[in-house]
This record gives sequence, C-alpha cells and structure tokens, in this order.
Amino acid sequence: MAEVNIWAWWQNALAGSIGPIHDGDPQQGYYRTRFKDKPWEPVAIWFEDGKWYAMRGDHQIDASDIWTWCCRNPITYEAYTKAIEGGGWDDEPEAPSIGHNLPSDPFEALQVEFEAEKEQVDAFLKNPIKTKDQADRAAVWTKRLSTIAKKATDLHKVEKQPHLDAGRVVDDKWRGLKEDPAELSKKLKRHMDEYLREQQRIEMERQRKAQEEADRKRREAEEAARAAAKADNEAAAAEAKRLQDEADQADRDAQARNASAGRTGAKVALRTFVSARITNYDKLVGALKDRPEVREVVETLANRAARSGVELEGMEIASEQRAA
Repeated sequence: MAEVNIWAWWQNALAGSIGPIHDGDPQQGYYRTRFKDKPWEPVAIWFEDGKWYAMRGDHQIDASDIWTWCCRNPITYEAYTKAIEGGGWDDEPEAPSIGHNLPSDPFEALQVEFEAEKEQVDAFLKNPIKTKDQADRAAVWTKRLSTIAKKATDLHKVEKQPHLDAGRVVDDKWRGLKEDPAELSKKLKRHMDEYLREQQRIEMERQRKAQEEADRKRREAEEAARAAAKADNEAAAAEAKRLQDEADQADRDAQARNASAGRTGAKVALRTFVSARITNYDKLVGALKDRPEVREVVETLANRAARSGVELEGMEIASEQRAA
C-alpha cells in the first residue's frame, strides 16, 4: 500500500492550488495568519502520535481552531523559520523600532509612529522596485501609512469636536442678533429706494435748470468783461467782477447733489451697483474661456463626465493605471 503524503495539501497550496478546505480538518504544513491590522504570525501544523498539533508564533493552540484562519496563506519552511526566529517577512516591511515607551499623548505617539515608518520608506524609495517581494512590501507600507492617516483623522475629529460643538453654541446664540438686524436694515433701505430715486430725479431737474442759469450768467459776465475792457473805467470793471462772481457761484450751485436721507453718521444715499446682464451666453463663454478659474470649473465638470462614462464634444475619456 502506497504511503500517504501528509504534506501534499500544503505543497499544492504553495503551488497555487488551495483546497478543498473543511472546518476541523487541518492539513500539515506551514502557514501564517494575523489579526486585523496586526503583523503576520507564523503557524505550524503537524500530525504526531495520532493527534494534531499547532503553533501560532511561540504559543501552542488547537489545530482545528486555527486551520480556517491560516489555510489560505501557506508559506515555505524557510519563511516560517525566518519569521519564528524574529527575521520578519520578505514581503512585508519590518515593524519600526519604536519600543513600548511611546508618549502618553495620542498625537505625539502617532507622530513617533509615523516618523519611524517615514524613515524606512524614505530609504526604500531610493531604489526602484524590481521584485514581487519589494512590491508587496510597498503595498503593506501604503496600508500602514493609510492607517496612520485614518487614526490621525479620527483623533483630530475627537479633539476638535468639543470646540466645534462649543462654536456652534456660540454661533446659535449670536446668529439672530447678527442676521436679523442686518436683514431689517436691508429692508429699510429697499423701502427708501423709490423715495430716493424720486429725489434724484428732482435733483437732476434742478441741476439742469441751474446749469442753464449758470451758462446764462457766464455769458453775461463774459460780455461785461469785454465791455469793461473797452470802457476802461472802474465802474465797468467792478460790474464785470460782480457778474463773474455770480457766474462762479451759479456753477457751484449747478453741481450734482446725490439724493440722501439721514444725518452725518447715519446717512443713506443712492449708490450705483454694477452687475452683468448676460445677453449672449455663447459669446460670453467664448470671451471668458481662457480665464484660469473657468478652465478649472470646466475640467472639474469634464472629469465628472468622464468618470460617468460620458464623452462630451471637445473632450475624450483618458485612463491611466496607477497604484492605489
């Protein structure tokens, strides 16, 4: 009778053919397992004296209990030996040497953890990736760094939340007194618009008539000045001077006066507010197309369309593969 190869399941798994897998039916070999976001631990399973045995790291455990947790991760005997002796894994970066005396402050502790990872990653980035193990190590590092970033995000939220809550309480307290008076003030100003526009119309009419009078007096003053020059006497010169003064005063009276209400420190007057009224949308877009902020908006909308699989006129959907 041919001898049964109790290593066959593990050998096939190493070759890429895993299975069949049954709960409570361990297979002899070397594997690894880990808790979520924790380092890999080596596992050895063997049959001896009619019983199944298993070691997880340096702890003996029940082979049936660990089996389904490790069976999909077979490793070579050499990898098992290296890991059990503290040499780590070729496809996973070593845990940073930060010891157990981390600062009690969560921010400082996470900063120490990141700096330790960063030191190793910076050294790793100096050389190109040429092997699968190196690529696997890089992938593990991206996961570790993402985990640090998520921890930082969560800790930041926890630390900031009381301040946000307190800020919202203060905002709620003052919101009414900030917004309601300002809104009522705007309503009062809009209520004055019609009156002030009418006063402006009256002022423009006054200004028109005053300008006509100023022009008339200016002509009189000019005629008197010419007559005084011919007469060459003091009385004519004095009259010309009087008429000139009246003409100057009339010019001043003809100056525009903005319609207003209230007193100094509390005056409301008409002001000119300038805005665009679009008369030809296509021409306007053409005139604005080279502005950086317009390009940014267009690129955002185009990327959104591309991700939805919609190819619009004037663009094409491009793709590139990047590590993610």
